[in-house]
Amino acid sequence: MKSIISLSGMFILVLMLSSATSFAADVDDRLNRLDDSVKKQEQTIEQQQATINDLKADLERQKGQGSTQLPAPGPQTTKASGLFGGSALTNPNISVVLDMFEYGSNLKNDELANQGIAGFTTEGLEQQKGFNLRAAEVFIFAPVDPYFNFYTNIPFTEEGAELEEAYVVTTALPEGFQGKGGKFKSNFSRLNAQHPHAWDFWDIALPHRAFLGGEGMGGEKGVQLTWLPAMSFYTQIGAEVLQGENPLLFGPDAKEGPHAYTLFVKSSVDTSDYSTFYFGPSAVFGKTKTQSVIPDAEVVGKSALYGLEAVWKWKPASREALTIQSEYLVLVQRGDSTDLATAAADSLLRKQDGFYVQAIYRKNRWGIGVRYDVLALLYDTFEQGGVQQGTGGKPHRETVSLEYNPSEFSQMRLQYNHDRTDMTTRRTNNEVILQFEFSIGAHAAHAF
Repeated sequence: MKSIISLSGMFILVLMLSSATSFAADVDDRLNRLDDSVKKQEQTIEQQQATINDLKADLERQKGQGSTQLPAPGPQTTKASGLFGGSALTNPNISVVLDMFEYGSNLKNDELANQGIAGFTTEGLEQQKGFNLRAAEVFIFAPVDPYFNFYTNIPFTEEGAELEEAYVVTTALPEGFQGKGGKFKSNFSRLNAQHPHAWDFWDIALPHRAFLGGEGMGGEKGVQLTWLPAMSFYTQIGAEVLQGENPLLFGPDAKEGPHAYTLFVKSSVDTSDYSTFYFGPSAVFGKTKTQSVIPDAEVVGKSALYGLEAVWKWKPASREALTIQSEYLVLVQRGDSTDLATAAADSLLRKQDGFYVQAIYRKNRWGIGVRYDVLALLYDTFEQGGVQQGTGGKPHRETVSLEYNPSEFSQMRLQYNHDRTDMTTRRTNNEVILQFEFSIGAHAAHAF
């Protein structure tokens, strides 16, 4: 019996030792597998950290290439989806903005068409009483490769399609430089660089209409170079060489080849935790040949338009903001004016200015705006043959607007203009505009 117990005890002891050995081997195997898993996770973390560092470097490089017109995602984010998903390199972002309005005035349509500003422009107003379609604008953006982004804007109107902008922007120039080439809206002026649907009011300010036309300079063919130096506050310095096709300030026939040039500086500083001040001078100058200044006469000479812009933005909350914006323009034009009927020529000298100030307060989905713009504020020299020509006073206008934004893709605006720009007949143009804007698709952010 004792031998049986002894044999049983030895069997149990051997079994226990075998189980312990097996358990130890299992634990060791598990430890080895856990160690391998940790090493793999460390490798994954290192790879992710390297990716984060690369993205940060790309972001810093993009900041160094910044401009006043904020670009859509650059080529370093080629995995970003386009209109239908997939790579943006082969599938560009496309958006459409519909801009339509109902227009009312105490003047008749033929009077509106002849509603120029004496001493400034003979161009009348294009809108007619009733419903109007300003445009359905198609915007396309895509990176070309790691070095260029491509943008285009094609407004469709009832008269057909127009290529307003088509240009490329560099993304990889060193030391804060950035180039642009093609057809684009000049950065001469903040308001000039914006498309109509981005304006805070239905129409452009009087100084721009008087010196550049109803939509500013429009798209100009040329090249632009900007520089963003390393400074404690944002400062961009830029220059442009343009074809000079604007019919009011220059004219396509003023000279063969490029004959308009711009210089500008854009700066901004934070004035508080919730506000920013943006400002800068600019100038555009070149050869002029136009029939849009004096009725039945052609002006040939040189023109220079100088500007100073300032914007203050206060945004204490995501759904509340106040923007105060102003620009001052001075035109200096020298040359000759030739009567188209008699071919008689006189020397021409113009030194005229214009100014506007506007404020927009938005809260939740509503916005209210006021604007005052005036011409001949400080200067009103208009001499033909050395004789001052009377322009009849200071053309001016007061504007109020009320807007409602159901979402970021739609807007309705009611605007009233008390327009006193007709210094010849002294008739006031009381304008009432009900504007509708709708957008679809992926649209790049507007400038600050």
